[in-house]
Amino acid sequence: MGADAHLMQGEHSARQFSSEIRVLHVLDNLGMGGAETWLIELLRFWHQSGNAPQIDFLATGGAPGYYDDEVRKYASTIYYLRYGRTHIPSFARGIRQILRGGRYGVIHDHGDYSAGWHFLFAGRALPAVRVVHVHNPAFQIRDNYGVSAIRRLTAQTGKALVGRYATHIAGTSRQAICEYGFYAPRFDRIPKMALHCGFDTVPFRDVAAARLSLRREFDWPESARIILCAGRIDPWPDPGHPRNHKNSGFAISVGIEAARIDPSIRMVLAGTQSPAVPILEDRIAQAGLAGRIRFVGIRDDLRRLMYASDVLLFPSRGEGLGMVAVEAQAAGLPVLASTAVPRECVVIPDLVRFEPLQRGAPDWARALLEHAARPRDIAAANKRVAASPFAIENSARALIDLYSQVWPA
Repeated sequence: MGADAHLMQGEHSARQFSSEIRVLHVLDNLGMGGAETWLIELLRFWHQSGNAPQIDFLATGGAPGYYDDEVRKYASTIYYLRYGRTHIPSFARGIRQILRGGRYGVIHDHGDYSAGWHFLFAGRALPAVRVVHVHNPAFQIRDNYGVSAIRRLTAQTGKALVGRYATHIAGTSRQAICEYGFYAPRFDRIPKMALHCGFDTVPFRDVAAARLSLRREFDWPESARIILCAGRIDPWPDPGHPRNHKNSGFAISVGIEAARIDPSIRMVLAGTQSPAVPILEDRIAQAGLAGRIRFVGIRDDLRRLMYASDVLLFPSRGEGLGMVAVEAQAAGLPVLASTAVPRECVVIPDLVRFEPLQRGAPDWARALLEHAARPRDIAAANKRVAASPFAIENSARALIDLYSQVWPA
């Protein structure tokens, strides 16, 4: 492959997979997003089961990501090929080389409307199955593409190209597919499905130890009641900023109100930090709550945090599904979510409560404390989620069923 395509291949292990399926996943990078975490869970599951499709990755951001080293352990190749207006010629040459050289039967693109452009540039090298998978809330697409006439035209053309080239459209929820406009008549010929991201539902072994260790980690009393908020911190501290997604500023306001009502309340915000963190920390300090509300950055023990906490606060302005809410249910953790989160995230109705963002932080704080006080049956909750489509084995089975359409039984 030419140097002009800037391709770098991961090393293949000698282990041979029994399946003939070869799939190229296209995404920006292998960071710690929801789609990327799901793909890693799939690779781990297939690695343990000993029978897997060949899964490779095209990173259109052109740079390494958080999971790259682990991905290579599972015999996957990662191609780094930058996509963008100034890289179109090299991208077109590169993706054709990758598809032809890899003999892929499936291309699975996680780039929303950009997937249509990727398929266009791939040309005749496109494989038989071409999946477009939407994960992010549609309002992000409107905000990202709505800043100029050129970007809006790029998005609309990409959407039309999805209609032309895609053989399947998947979404983390049916609501997401609908919000992207893929249920419009011009997409009727393309099969659509909610392809839920899955995760390993094996329960945490020692909940009491997790609860104690988390409180000791932050020098909090053993009687502390912990609010967990999981997701990257928005770049703007203003809760009303139109580009905010996770609503971090609003979450802080709710946490402050809850801590004022109940002195035992503590709060953990886990996720990628942003320039807004110092401003939000200043608000916490001005409220007299320094040390009681903590930004802990990226964590690799989110499951432990869920078992150790008392309630999950999830006030997003929109979600493709909201996998963190499903993971919380597997830990028997009550969830207070915004009404913008798709109802398809609910496995255990008693554990998930929805509130409109218009109600404001004081009302949310009262609802949060009320919901946190509900009794937890962790074992029963875990069993129900383990039997749902969100369990990694069920998610993997649904994906293989989709891919297998190009191979005879």
